[in-house]
Amino acid sequence: MAKERWFAAGEKTGWRKKDSAEKRRRTVLRNRHGDKLAAGRALLALSNVTKDKETHKKARADADYFFRQYRKTKR
Repeated sequence: MAKERWFAAGEKTGWRKKDSAEKRRRTVLRNRHGDKLAAGRALLALSNVTKDKETHKKARADADYFFRQYRKTKR
């Protein structure tokens, strides 16, 4: 019997930890139709649910990048 997951992921982001930061961010932003806030939220969710330390660190860094970019547009 399979365990139920408490987190249901939304759309696929195309994010891969082995890609460069530029490629990861470009891919996620394209898949979120240019919405920096949605991209940041998706990566923050990934960062919060993963057990892999490398994924957590990179996803959190990318999420913080998108949140900073979003804040710049709101000033």
